[in-house]
Amino acid sequence: MTWVEVGDRVFARRYGELDLTVGLVLGAESALVIDTRGDHRQGAELAGAVRAMTALPWQVVLTHGHFDHCFGTSAFLPAPVWAHARCPAHLAATAGAQRKRWVEHYRTTGPETARALADSAPSTPDHLVDDPVELDLGGRAVRLSHPGPGHTDHDLVVEIPDTATIFAGDLVEQGGPPDFEDAHPLHWPAALDAVLARDPRTIVPGHGDPVGPEFTRAQRDEIARLAELCAEHLAGTRTHEEVLHASPFPAETTSAALSRT
Repeated sequence: MTWVEVGDRVFARRYGELDLTVGLVLGAESALVIDTRGDHRQGAELAGAVRAMTALPWQVVLTHGHFDHCFGTSAFLPAPVWAHARCPAHLAATAGAQRKRWVEHYRTTGPETARALADSAPSTPDHLVDDPVELDLGGRAVRLSHPGPGHTDHDLVVEIPDTATIFAGDLVEQGGPPDFEDAHPLHWPAALDAVLARDPRTIVPGHGDPVGPEFTRAQRDEIARLAELCAEHLAGTRTHEEVLHASPFPAETTSAALSRT
């Protein structure tokens, strides 16, 4: 994997493991690392990759509290760690279950990853965002904001206005269908509307390659269609099987969305 410059001094790095995409934004005085990978070993690899790019002091922002985005944060400490105000509660409530589930997954597919994850714990964010926050990296502003519930109840998007670039976390997925395990399907389209309202040229998803607003708008419309189907199921006007048949997403994805309404 390599860094891809998606805007002036704005970089994305895509990993084969879970098709994860992380980010790096450079200012004149500091760097911002966007997500930290899934365990302490992966976090250390990313920290080394960042250090190969810059010697600037760094800050970290977590787009949300799923393990693959944040269990590597210890490799960057001490540093300010930004996240939405609800992220610490999510981590406190779910980190153990996330670790147990994915350690079991990796025991057969990646024993080294299973061992590293078993020895990893998320670092609690210490800079919490509710209303939008603007960071000054030195001659460059970065805006952190919560567009509303979507992939989780604590998604945080990272906007670099001078390049019209947004890191959207798992609100946008290019490498596969959206994940609804902790989602708010009925509200997710509005969250994407808020992202698109910032008029970005480039949107970096939490998994996959950077995309444009056209891709994001099309995915927003698919999620909106699924939200309509979920609402109809909730109202009793469509059966589970009818929703599966009409959904734009695979059956597993659709069933997960239904379980969240």
